[in-house]
Amino acid sequence: MQEKGLLCWKCGKPTGIVDRVTRMDTCVHCMADLRCCRGCRHFDPNSHLQCREHIDTPVRDKEKNNFCDYFQMRDAVKRPGGIHAPTNSKEDLKKRFDDLFND
Repeated sequence: MQEKGLLCWKCGKPTGIVDRVTRMDTCVHCMADLRCCRGCRHFDPNSHLQCREHIDTPVRDKEKNNFCDYFQMRDAVKRPGGIHAPTNSKEDLKKRFDDLFND
């Protein structure tokens, strides 16, 4: 059974949020702001202004809530044995590529 939900970008624990993230939402475990760049699916440290969307104005503090119109929460998938968030870091992509050729 797969259940979608938001993981906290900071502590990695489930937040219980499955719908819309509001500007006031914080993680119940570590109190991190959730509607921020670091919690957005478009956040990419390797992209221009650290965002995959074409934003005009840089967001100075990526860990604080903001009013970005492009915000979309990152999905996490609950599977037997734990909850996993899709990641696209350089290390994760390389590991997935290398795993394709392992027998």
